[in-house]
Amino acid sequence: MRIPTRALFFTAPLLLGACVGAVPSTYTDKKAGFAIISAQTSAAIGKETVFAQTQAENDALKRQVQVLLKGKVVDAETAVQVALFNNKGLQASYALVGISAAEAWQQSTPANPIVSVGLLGIGAPELGAYRAIEGVFRANVLDATTRKQRIALADASFQQAQQSAVGATLALANQTRIAWINAVSTFETLDYLEQAKRTSDAGSELARKLGETGALNKAGQAREQAFNAELAGQVAKARLNATRAKEDLTRLMGLWGSDVTYKVADALPALPKAVGKISGLESKALRNRVDLRIAQLGLEAQAAAFGLTDQTRIVSDLELVGGIESEREIGLSGDINQKLAPPKLEVEFAIPIFDSGKARMRKAELSYLQAANALAEKAVNVRSEVRVAEASYHASYLIARHYHDVVVPLRVTVEEEGLLSYNGMITNTFELLTDVREKLGAQLEAANAKRDFYLAQADLNAAIYGGSTGSVGSGDGLAIAAGGAGH
Repeated sequence: MRIPTRALFFTAPLLLGACVGAVPSTYTDKKAGFAIISAQTSAAIGKETVFAQTQAENDALKRQVQVLLKGKVVDAETAVQVALFNNKGLQASYALVGISAAEAWQQSTPANPIVSVGLLGIGAPELGAYRAIEGVFRANVLDATTRKQRIALADASFQQAQQSAVGATLALANQTRIAWINAVSTFETLDYLEQAKRTSDAGSELARKLGETGALNKAGQAREQAFNAELAGQVAKARLNATRAKEDLTRLMGLWGSDVTYKVADALPALPKAVGKISGLESKALRNRVDLRIAQLGLEAQAAAFGLTDQTRIVSDLELVGGIESEREIGLSGDINQKLAPPKLEVEFAIPIFDSGKARMRKAELSYLQAANALAEKAVNVRSEVRVAEASYHASYLIARHYHDVVVPLRVTVEEEGLLSYNGMITNTFELLTDVREKLGAQLEAANAKRDFYLAQADLNAAIYGGSTGSVGSGDGLAIAAGGAGH
């Protein structure tokens, strides 16, 4: 009977391993979870996402980025796509999903049994260098009984990691789109200010010449020159703002080296002729918001954690220990006899004298309650954000349309009538220059109002899909494109 005992002891780990089910490929795949991320982000913003893990994949992405940028004026859609391909922070977010999958994989695999072998009486020459040999096999029984709950908890965390990566993708798209709007807007502002500066230069030069002839006093000269000097400072500041805004966009797109020489348009695209009311915005946001999905998964994770705590609240550690011992003895005739002791089986567990598990149960209950209330609050906030975003979207459009249709045409009419009066010797040059400046000022205000509209448009899409740090473009005809020579 000794041989079967030994065989059972040494083959027990193999028998336990044979009982373990296969780990789902959902966790073991090289790009675990990324298919879901790609599908959800594509549905929200209509852009491709890639998780590059090898040098060859990174080189292929770099070539795609260069094709998108080479010899083109980058519009908002191209900028977003380049950022999704090239931003290394986003790639780091995707790697976190893989780490979470590996954690779920590990939880799906039983804990390794522990085998220990010891030699007693080492160095006894009369017994062949040792007196006894003993072996112990130790397996955690509680690990097997709680594996289902631990896998559920790890899977909830894995799904949360996927949704967090979706949120990171949408946030990057939002940030990039807003950075593009701001960059193009700053160049448009700079263009209007430079036009105003040229007009001011003419006025300042005229004031200087009139001053030399005595036709304009020093106060009049100083007034024109001060305005010109102040405008020069505004132009310099606008040029710096444009440089910074473009660099913000460059950073989000992950560009460096020769790739930073790309160009953006000189001006934002014209306003749409009309914007319609989007029905069912609140319900649409509740279906699509990534942060709501993350909160829901957090609630599920707390439920799984509660189940695990409930199962282990009395016995938190339970181990099965089995072993054999073989001893050597010297007989009267001097022969060494091998004697195998009967196998032993032990069960080890903690006695819940002091910690009955009630505190851990209370903590688990309150954690679940906290997650449930956080989810309910998030749903209320999402509804409010959508309502505010919709109101801002329509109001900013009406304001921009007012400047475009009313204010700027009136200033153009004033300038044209002033020019006719100047040609008829009815008005003077400085009045004409003032009209030109006021028209340029109105055009600048119109450009700012147009920028605010496109930012509000981005905020509305962000309120629907998530990524609160920026704006998301959807497939609802809200995409921005622009032409022009570029900067």
